[in-house]
Amino acid sequence: MEYTPYFDTLRKTRLLRGMTDAELTLLTESLAPRVRRYDKGELLLMAGYETKDVGIILEGEITATKPMPDGTPITMARMGPGGVFADVLAGGRSKSPVNVTAAVPCLVLYLPYDGMLRPSGELSAAHWKLLQNWLETISGKYFSLDCRLELLCCKSLRGRICLWLLEQRDQTGSDTFTITMTRAELAAYLNCDRSALSRELSRMQEDGLIELFRSTFKLLDPERLANEM
Repeated sequence: MEYTPYFDTLRKTRLLRGMTDAELTLLTESLAPRVRRYDKGELLLMAGYETKDVGIILEGEITATKPMPDGTPITMARMGPGGVFADVLAGGRSKSPVNVTAAVPCLVLYLPYDGMLRPSGELSAAHWKLLQNWLETISGKYFSLDCRLELLCCKSLRGRICLWLLEQRDQTGSDTFTITMTRAELAAYLNCDRSALSRELSRMQEDGLIELFRSTFKLLDPERLANEM
């Protein structure tokens, strides 16, 4: 497969950021990744199973959902081109805690864990950069989980919403941002009922904290939002 058309997408990832075309060419040649297309609704990774590959989304979107004891799935992440999954899981013997599913038809590139960690021959500068980025990515996932725990510890629904909104602001670097999660997925992520979430968002608009249009949020007073937590 010719990877050059996807180099800009690969550079969007934390894993391959900062790579030149020459470095990406060297890595794809030495790692020999596999690529697979999926139809909408098809399973990429099932909860309870191991994987030894790191997945990178080249086209389309995927969702990662955690099945709860009562069978209710909670959306943990939704990613489009440049999204990376199983980057932490592939390095150990742990089984996946989530189901990864194609939200729309997608194309995924898989980097083999063994090739990333134990390359044949001498390490190139590109491979050193890959390993450094990989470590930073795993560290970032750890802090994301810490933020998720902090969010769930908020006693009030408004507090959880405010914390989540401020986290999105930090990630995007803007007071206005658009999310990929549906309202039902966001409600599950915030551990609340969808109707309760809609009511609280409406109240927050009435209170002059936010403006909301479909999946786009505008934070009108971030300082007040921080005080609401």
